[in-house]
Amino acid sequence: MSTTHNIISHLLELRKRLLNSVVALLIVFICLFPWAAELYALLAQPLLAKLPAGGQMIATEVTTPFLVPVKVALMTAFLITLPYILFQIWSFVAPGLYTHEKRWVVPLVVASMVLFFCGMAFAYFAVFPMVFGFITASAPKGVAVMTDIEKYLGFVLSMFLAFGVTFQVPIAVVAMVKLGFVSVQKLRSVRRYVIVGAFIVAAIITPPDVVSQFMLAIPLWLLYEAGILVSVWMVKAPETEEIISEKTDPS
Repeated sequence: MSTTHNIISHLLELRKRLLNSVVALLIVFICLFPWAAELYALLAQPLLAKLPAGGQMIATEVTTPFLVPVKVALMTAFLITLPYILFQIWSFVAPGLYTHEKRWVVPLVVASMVLFFCGMAFAYFAVFPMVFGFITASAPKGVAVMTDIEKYLGFVLSMFLAFGVTFQVPIAVVAMVKLGFVSVQKLRSVRRYVIVGAFIVAAIITPPDVVSQFMLAIPLWLLYEAGILVSVWMVKAPETEEIISEKTDPS
């Protein structure tokens, strides 16, 4: 009977957290809805800035001029409410974690979210201008570059996801070291394979141009190195704590 009561209470708590997240998302989306067109214009700016004078984007479907900006507004609302959604998730799972788990989970989750946003910002401010400049400059003579707004949104979202996930590499490296799956020495020994793998991954998930491949592969490698540096610090930190505790032990 107590087991059933616990399951029901957990389900009620989960429903509460999900409802809070959905309500927050809807409130932010409703507030952003009047500026949906402006949000899409901001998202399209990297491409529009590289088009020739008078260049523009097109909509090939009847409903895309309305639905695509709405999708952008919804995506923006999700990103704005993501910290609150993560807080709701944390409030649900935290009671079941040990103290030492809480000490590491919170920094990793916060760092993961910040790195994901950094990956999106890097794609928007650094990658898009170079990629779109390369693509528009490579267009054959007599070909007008007029991208469909829905296809552009799909491309941008895929690039945001690719770079956002790429910027999670330090988190993955640190987590593997912390959980004991791999040692720092092993991470260093496979560095050359990671560099080759970074370029292979970049070639698969980026557009078929050298610029975007290098701009994904190089950060992927550098972030791997950053993960190693953080892992070295994490390995040394417990040792330092043990030495301090031994010196302060009255026995």
